[in-house]
Amino acid sequence: MKTILVISLCWALVQGACPNVNIVLRSAWGAAAPTNVSALQLPVSLVFIHQTETPACQDPTSCKARVKDIQQYHMSIKGLADIDYSFLVAENGTIYEGQGWDRVGVHTEGYNSRGISFSFIGRYSNNKPPVAALTAVKNMIQCGISQGKVDSGYHLYGHRDVNATSSLGDALHHEIQTWPHYSHTKP
Repeated sequence: MKTILVISLCWALVQGACPNVNIVLRSAWGAAAPTNVSALQLPVSLVFIHQTETPACQDPTSCKARVKDIQQYHMSIKGLADIDYSFLVAENGTIYEGQGWDRVGVHTEGYNSRGISFSFIGRYSNNKPPVAALTAVKNMIQCGISQGKVDSGYHLYGHRDVNATSSLGDALHHEIQTWPHYSHTKP
């Protein structure tokens, strides 16, 4: 009963801070405890967009399982301390807390301590994510600004804009180039 009350209180605080975003906290998707945590210096000035390169998901059961699988892969196979993204985004627009706002992730080599990441669950080379998912990320960035987590003059990048990777499919990359704050120059 006490655990349910704490989760409910945390959920209410998160939703109150970001009322137009459906956020699933780590405890609600069954995250394993990280083996190491580093605090992120806020506000960040960089926002990175990724894709997971896994099948997409839409319903809570399959999305929670997918996020747990991604965390297990990152920790067991890649040897990371935790899931490497700040947030993961399902096609239905639900946001899954990864490292969250306050912890350094391992999402964008060379820039982890200066930015946060949003990773769309799926592959988006030929089709961009659904409007619900795209809108959720935009709303979440605005929420981060209002909470003092993201600098209002932030720069937005796709993963492939700053690292030598093919990650971030063409359709998603073209989409984010139309967003405010997208930057064509490396930080």
